[in-house]
Amino acid sequence: MKPKIYSYSNCGTCRKALKFLEQKKIESDIIAIRETPPTKKELKLMLGIIKDIKKLFNTSGVDYRSLGLKDKLASMSETETLDLLSSNGNLVKRPFVLTNETGLIGFKEEEWKKVFK
Repeated sequence: MKPKIYSYSNCGTCRKALKFLEQKKIESDIIAIRETPPTKKELKLMLGIIKDIKKLFNTSGVDYRSLGLKDKLASMSETETLDLLSSNGNLVKRPFVLTNETGLIGFKEEEWKKVFK
């Protein structure tokens, strides 16, 4: 299975990540995160990998700030949080990548080199 990459075309970090994959000649399924956010199942899978629900959030995004999530997250249940993320791709940290073996959030080249050899 090709890696599934949720990305936003105006995101510089996403562009760097996609360029990295292109240089490595790794084909991937690119999904527009704003129009098609990750599913609750995919978010839960990623949560199992990264172990911190806050890391799923694009904390520098306008939607995160306008919804006041900095103050609300601690009191939200996992279900409420995953429902919110799966309904608003602007809230999800990107790029959001799932492979057969693991998942990645954001683009840190050293981490990506370990996954995409």
